[in-house]
Amino acid sequence: MQHDEKYWTDRYQNRQTQWDAGSITTPLKEYFDQLTDKSLSILIPGCGNAWEAEYLHDKGFENVYLADISPIPLADFSARCPTFPKDHLLCQDFFLLNDKFDLIIEQTFFCALHPSQRHLYGQKCAELLKDRGKLVGVLFNDRLNDDHPPYGGSKEEYLEFFIPWFDIHIFTTCYNSIKPRAGRELFIHLTLK
Repeated sequence: MQHDEKYWTDRYQNRQTQWDAGSITTPLKEYFDQLTDKSLSILIPGCGNAWEAEYLHDKGFENVYLADISPIPLADFSARCPTFPKDHLLCQDFFLLNDKFDLIIEQTFFCALHPSQRHLYGQKCAELLKDRGKLVGVLFNDRLNDDHPPYGGSKEEYLEFFIPWFDIHIFTTCYNSIKPRAGRELFIHLTLK
């Protein structure tokens, strides 16, 4: 069962967005604070309210792109961050994107995909990245739900989706998760093969 635009738009309209931390989370903030090249092209797929993009934009990163299948979070983000370029807001299915990026940020998008789509995620990220591009972010290392998002899983099962496409630099339990996610997240740092 894939979750389409109507499904996610209904979730936003009904304020069923329990995954939203309300601000950038510590693992990504600390990773971003290490980046020095503000010209990097960065994609945040399934961006939701995109607290990560707001943080990057405020720090002067100029090539951040947001993709979401629902127009609601993109409109809300645009209202919250009016100086963010409108043409960097992509209301589109992730699997239909075809641009190239230096960096893809994973933050509660993978867990929103139905498990039947997961094998396509690593491949699509690989297609969207420039040579030696990176996929960085967090994944839930928890069973969570079987019948609706967020879908959970484990490091062992996730690795099979990434190993064909990426060199694994970091794939380990987060030491700096926000309190509600402590001990339940993996930090990943992967480079395109």
